[in-house]
Amino acid sequence: MRWRNWSGTVTAAPRRIVDCRTVEDVVVAVREVADRGGTLRPVGAGHSFTPLCATDDTLLRVDGLTGVVATADGRVRVRAGTRLRDLGRALAERGLAPINLGDIDRQTLAGATATGTHGTGARLGTLSSQLTALRLVLPSGEVVRCDPQVEPDLFDAARVGLGALGVVVEAELAVLPGYRLHTLVRHADLDEVLADLDGLLHRHRHVEFYWFPYGTHVQLKIADPTDAPEAHSGWEQFNEVVLENGALWAISELCRLVPPLTRPVARNLGRLVARRERVAAAHRAFATPRWVRFVEMEYAVPRPAFTAVLEGIREVIVRSRPAVHFPIECRFVAADDAWLSPAYGRDSAYIAVHQYRGMSYEAYFRAVEEVLVSHGGRPHWGKLHRRRAEDLASSYPAWERWLDVRGRVDPRGALLNPHLRRLFGL
Repeated sequence: MRWRNWSGTVTAAPRRIVDCRTVEDVVVAVREVADRGGTLRPVGAGHSFTPLCATDDTLLRVDGLTGVVATADGRVRVRAGTRLRDLGRALAERGLAPINLGDIDRQTLAGATATGTHGTGARLGTLSSQLTALRLVLPSGEVVRCDPQVEPDLFDAARVGLGALGVVVEAELAVLPGYRLHTLVRHADLDEVLADLDGLLHRHRHVEFYWFPYGTHVQLKIADPTDAPEAHSGWEQFNEVVLENGALWAISELCRLVPPLTRPVARNLGRLVARRERVAAAHRAFATPRWVRFVEMEYAVPRPAFTAVLEGIREVIVRSRPAVHFPIECRFVAADDAWLSPAYGRDSAYIAVHQYRGMSYEAYFRAVEEVLVSHGGRPHWGKLHRRRAEDLASSYPAWERWLDVRGRVDPRGALLNPHLRRLFGL
């Protein structure tokens, strides 16, 4: 019996895989593991690049635990295995919309929040910051609800809990009345964007850009709420599906077979960025099709350090000339108070580097990671990184509080695996 994550970077051979469709299914599976002294790991869509979910014992799949339970007073209760794309549709049917989402919507709600997944928006927090309550099955089999008033420490720890505090079966989150976004994508120059970055972040609700290595070409994407009717051209769909996926796959395969081509390809890919606009319902506006498989490392750095970090990465590329053609993704997120959120206590810029699956990435990621760490960077828990407890602890003011809660709810370590034990020094 084998399990593989989305990118193919992690495989596991669990003793058994349990598919859960109800809370009772989860309780039964958790109690079975507790009775025999075993271990388990919950898994959603498998979109993390790190071995968060890998186990040789019980793998608990919750992506069958889906659907909206109830809505009231600007909040919605959702079963934890609901995919983000399905959540957006379900909210739209009720005249509601998510506050923010990332650019990939295949993850489950529980998996996305547990790893600190985010979108972009200098005044908007991570997905975890939108949570108002959680319902978990603890390693003992007990079902508990936590929120800012009831079990507040468990709530602050579990909002970004890595599946190590209990199996999340239901989440309550804040939502907005339905709205539409006007999105503009255009070519820009990196230095132009950096010179006006504060202005861009002030003027627009959402700002992100992709910088193509070995040059200064940037794909800039901005989005703002609008009252205009939906408008989505055939060219937009052609560009997203054919150019940004089909053509990128063909180019990536060529670079994989002939690595010296990566540098001229990277220099010229940015020239192909076409200006396009669309108006779409919020849940459709956030996500972008991602069919090409890759590996990724992402860090959150303090917002004031962003320009210096990019300059450091530019120096790495000039000095080491890595064989990479994928762009570097830059997004912006407001501070939050979830204990293990990479944006905990500080407005943050998220910088993500990618490499096509099957191409060498280790030296490139290592060199970029050194720059990110030197500026106080914190890793995205679901993306590749080399950090361990001895240096992570000093990056998170609430690190020890999180460990205390974990030890209280799971003293036996039933929800741990070797990766998490190394990560937390357990």
